[in-house]
Amino acid sequence: MPSRVPDGQTRGWIIPIGGAENKENDRRILERFVRVSGGAAADIVVIPTASRMHETGPRYEQIFTDIGAARVTVMDFDTRRDCQERGRLRRLQEASGIFFTGGNQLRLTTLLGGTPVARLIRAANARGVTVGGTSAGASILSEHMIASGDEGGSMIAGSVRLAPGLGLTNRFIIDQHFRERDRLGRLLTALAYNPFAIGIGLDEDTAAFIAPDDTVEVEGSGGATIVDASEASYSSIDAVGDGQAVCMLDMKLHVLTAGASFNLTTRHAAPGRLIKTKE
Repeated sequence: MPSRVPDGQTRGWIIPIGGAENKENDRRILERFVRVSGGAAADIVVIPTASRMHETGPRYEQIFTDIGAARVTVMDFDTRRDCQERGRLRRLQEASGIFFTGGNQLRLTTLLGGTPVARLIRAANARGVTVGGTSAGASILSEHMIASGDEGGSMIAGSVRLAPGLGLTNRFIIDQHFRERDRLGRLLTALAYNPFAIGIGLDEDTAAFIAPDDTVEVEGSGGATIVDASEASYSSIDAVGDGQAVCMLDMKLHVLTAGASFNLTTRHAAPGRLIKTKE
């Protein structure tokens, strides 16, 4: 469950990114991550545990340093015992922003789940620390995580596997590389199992900046597909077998681009800034 926000404090930003964010000539997503993490005073810990590529952590360390963060530390976890080391816990407590890289989300949850590190990160976000991640690092942020699933646009029973995530919030389920990997069907199927949550499908180079007041604002070059199944009038998910198509009625779907917003509490969407094209 999400950590309780201490009296007199405000929850920190939650920032899932759809993967493949622009790291070279247009770093608007990562630049905004640094701004909401303290700007020039930002103290960021990068956790590359989801990735098995040794260069992942140092690359993000250099990017955040170049953007202007005051301090950046790469902190990898190879074993669950690492998650109990006091030095690592002290360093995490100093951070104003915590960033998970991409890779394999199940590697993250199996190494971090139920450890002092996971509890500390939930508590840190509840007291105001920004927590974000890209690709697999985006998937793990919520309580309910898509662990794997089939591609395609249809709702098919058994086509998605859910697992417990980090648990910063229970308000949404994230899917990433959304348009590029044709993942609408698996997000819809996940919501058929749990209509309470909002589905957020993030294209590559696209982020959902979720403010302390539960307002989602989109940043980046792609789109965010928002699916609200809270008012669904019918679902056949309980009556069909694995591999069969699912019927679900009266869901709401929004596609948001940069600047557009969605309120997770009121479930109201609003358009963003218009970008004029050349005539």
